[in-house]
Amino acid sequence: MADDAATRVTPEQIEAKLRGLQDELQGRATAAKQTLMPVIIGGGFLLLLIAYLLGKRVGKKKSTIVEIRRI
Repeated sequence: MADDAATRVTPEQIEAKLRGLQDELQGRATAAKQTLMPVIIGGGFLLLLIAYLLGKRVGKKKSTIVEIRRI
């Protein structure tokens, strides 16, 4: 029974461990955010450029001319 009392986990120990994990994850998220932000911005710009160029190409295609004559 003496070993049982020594190995009990207290709420303070759990809270301290969870706070440590949270701090570690927030540090990793901040570092990842700083490295991914330029990639995301570049990808968005590339998508806009592709959409613009495809739209410009579609606009240049010849379309059917409908001629209306009055009789």
